[in-house]
Amino acid sequence: MRGVFLFVSMAFLASCGAREAPQKPQKITYQAATMASSNHRFEDTDPYEWTGRKPWNYPVHGIDVARYQNEIDWRQVRRSGVSFAYIKATEGGDHLDERFKENWRGAKRAGIPRGAYHFYYFCRPASEQARWFIRNVPRDGSALPPVLDIEWNHRSPTCDLRPEPRVIRAEMRVFLKRIASHYGKRPVIYATPEFYHTNELWRVRGYEFWLRSVADHPSEKYPGRGWAFWQYTGTGVVPGVEGRADINVFRGSREAWQAWVAGNIVSSEG
Repeated sequence: MRGVFLFVSMAFLASCGAREAPQKPQKITYQAATMASSNHRFEDTDPYEWTGRKPWNYPVHGIDVARYQNEIDWRQVRRSGVSFAYIKATEGGDHLDERFKENWRGAKRAGIPRGAYHFYYFCRPASEQARWFIRNVPRDGSALPPVLDIEWNHRSPTCDLRPEPRVIRAEMRVFLKRIASHYGKRPVIYATPEFYHTNELWRVRGYEFWLRSVADHPSEKYPGRGWAFWQYTGTGVVPGVEGRADINVFRGSREAWQAWVAGNIVSSEG
């Protein structure tokens, strides 16, 4: 991700990565499918005409956020039907999202399961970036697994480095192993189609993936790749969130979601 029981549309975790400051959305409303016992209405500033399996076929939806969303009304977010949130924490080896602590506390107070994500910077060693994330993200055993958001950042003013795929994968493993060791839970990898295929991320095994695909189902963009989360829009409208919102689904049922969350709870300190 750079930061519902809603049925349309991180990142991640622009995807989960760098984004422009939010603009007041021009709302376009359409009706989602009926799920469970009620209808849910969702708005998107630039809706895609989905074919095949659609995002609202999945019952568990969530958001990913960063400072660009400004102050978030987390209780309103929860009332809207959001089931989880991924919150940008760090970038590189020295940047802390200025709203991370506020969002981290706010989501928990509202009763929304939340996790933190790190936006990878190609001009710093992975070991330094892992230390920075660990320094700034509390070890909360009830939190969702941490996320490595790794994608090309075309707007970075300080780093245009594009390492070779084998170097990228090796550095990813360094970061992921250190984070897993510290938090006691295996991280999730967020990726975009271009980055995933260019760097052959299908070679990275043993981790769940969070995939961005805003114009097709992940099975079309990432053939053969299993996934835990699908970011299906970056232009959604979520009550309580200012401007355009990234919205995601969990792959399984509500029961599978509850089991996944429970399976990632560990004893913690701090």
